[in-house]
Amino acid sequence: MNAPILVTGGTGTLGRHVVPLLRAAGHPVRVLSRRGGPPGDGVTHVTADLTTGSELEPALHGVATVLHLAGGAKGDDRAAANLVHAARRAGVTHLAHISVTGVDRVPLAWLRAKLDAERAVVDSGLPWTVLRAAQVHDLVLTMLTAMAKLPVVPVPGGLRLQPVDAAEVAARLVALTLGAPAGLAPDLAGPATLGLDDLLAGYLAATGRRRLRLPVRLPGRAGRAYRDGANLARPGATRGVRTWDDFLAERLPRPGGQLTSRPSRD
Repeated sequence: MNAPILVTGGTGTLGRHVVPLLRAAGHPVRVLSRRGGPPGDGVTHVTADLTTGSELEPALHGVATVLHLAGGAKGDDRAAANLVHAARRAGVTHLAHISVTGVDRVPLAWLRAKLDAERAVVDSGLPWTVLRAAQVHDLVLTMLTAMAKLPVVPVPGGLRLQPVDAAEVAARLVALTLGAPAGLAPDLAGPATLGLDDLLAGYLAATGRRRLRLPVRLPGRAGRAYRDGANLARPGATRGVRTWDDFLAERLPRPGGQLTSRPSRD
């Protein structure tokens, strides 16, 4: 029987797509989380704490491949370092990791933590693969929903995103995880580059809301980096197929509604 593949963050947005794909490929899956979960066909759950390293070694027992999806607003560097330490001791032969486009070019604290997480994987001494992906549709929708709760929505000028479908990111991650360690893989982004103002306009149209929008300028080095497109995918990136408008129409159907998000030139 195949050794189980350990997936951290297997119950999250990407994990919910990844785990069934790994099972469909015939691999048993061990999902690591803080709280565990009910077992399924070929899926087991183990509890461990990435931020402290507690119970990681038992979770990795008998595992040859790890797909590290778990992440948050802070602490990704510490979690990756703990995982790497335990993976070395367990004799893991392939460590795959999801990261973010522009992680090495936008000077924000949460991205620095994610870059340090990447470095922990790269410097681990283990065979590794890192995929940098743009913001998944679900995350962009969460951000726009929060913004639209305000009666007047501040919209940072020049901020562009490349929303990509979570299922497409998951499929690429599974292919990379089941393949030979690839190092830093080509970035993965959505099919279009969209200004935040256009994304918001599309969301408001789909939900039938009206909001006053206030253009604002992001300050400092981070603002300049975003205006320069430092958060966008690198040249040679792989592009997804499912568009933001398709996602929005399915998630927030509005009979007769027209979406107004317009792609900018890459």
